[in-house]
Amino acid sequence: MQQSTRGNYQDFWRQLATLVAIFGAFIVNVVSNVFPLNGLSIGEISNTLFKNVLIIPANYAFAIWGLIYLGLFAFGIYQALPSQRHEPDLRKTGYLLVIACVAQSIWVYLFLSRLFALSVIAMLLILLPLIGVYVQLEIGNRRVPRLKKWCIHFPISIYLGWISVATIVNVACTLYFQGWNGWGISPVIWTLIMLLIATAVAAVIVIQHRDIAYTGVILWALIAIALKHSHNPMLRNAMLVLAIVLVLTATINIRRTQQERI
Repeated sequence: MQQSTRGNYQDFWRQLATLVAIFGAFIVNVVSNVFPLNGLSIGEISNTLFKNVLIIPANYAFAIWGLIYLGLFAFGIYQALPSQRHEPDLRKTGYLLVIACVAQSIWVYLFLSRLFALSVIAMLLILLPLIGVYVQLEIGNRRVPRLKKWCIHFPISIYLGWISVATIVNVACTLYFQGWNGWGISPVIWTLIMLLIATAVAAVIVIQHRDIAYTGVILWALIAIALKHSHNPMLRNAMLVLAIVLVLTATINIRRTQQERI
């Protein structure tokens, strides 16, 4: 009985911490845009200090944060329900999402403070726990109820997908700020290399996990980068080719999944 009571308290505090961390990260994000530190918001810094960083998507792409927070709110509320207190999958994730949300708030402060090298560390502290949550939930490897898929799996897939892109962008911005010369390789080639890697990762995930949500986020980023650099034929066409490859890969795997269920 005593162990059961202790377990109930631990689960309750985990639920509460997760809910608070999600809403806390959202509030920090809103405040940072309404009352930006040092006078410039994250978007304004990207459009001024890093306007020559080719891997940054078009401004509209960052509207995906609305979808990310909508998903995180669904996650936070769903996992906080009394009926989910002892849910094994949520127990396995522990405080990983809390760490990611706290690290995101720290990242906002560091980026706005122009401490870009430290912001990369904070970004990794968002990315790595999210990978841990993704693995613990076994997203795409087994079927789950529809409500759990919409409230737990999809939010994590979308969040992880965008943070995967954001990590690459953050590193690129930091190297640019430090004056790195790219070992003599042109910025266009480096951009293509990084996005080729991101596309390959997305392709592996859609093949192994059949995760359309994660893949869709990478596709969203590729198209946004292509549109931003429509004046650069090489970069634009390469992004469109990668996007087409990703769409074809996802389509083939969707059809394969449908055939296996018949």
